[in-house]
Amino acid sequence: QLQASGGGLVQAGDSLRLFCAASGRTFGRYVSWFRQAPGKERDFVAGINWNTVTTYYADSVKGRFTISRDKNTVYLQMGSLKPEDTAVYYCAASPSLILSTIAIADGYAYWGQGTQVTVSS
Repeated sequence: QLQASGGGLVQAGDSLRLFCAASGRTFGRYVSWFRQAPGKERDFVAGINWNTVTTYYADSVKGRFTISRDKNTVYLQMGSLKPEDTAVYYCAASPSLILSTIAIADGYAYWGQGTQVTVSS
């Protein structure tokens, strides 16, 4: 089970840090963050290979967001936030995902409950 937290209401240009903790299991090969805005599909934001700590980002967040991990938690540090970053953010994990499908939500077996991020202009 994954638990996402850290969301909130911030202003454009602010920073925010999201947390994803795993309980009762290990994370698996890849852990990623997705986001879903109202009326839109769930989009890939960032991912990390648990073993190599290699990171991957959507073009829309490159240079602004950083994904990292420690033993028990995966983080998403978000900077220079924009109103278009407003969404529910989900963390997801997969024990067997292959890299070419990292951005595809259907490939993840485990999901957190989501945490709301709202960026005001």
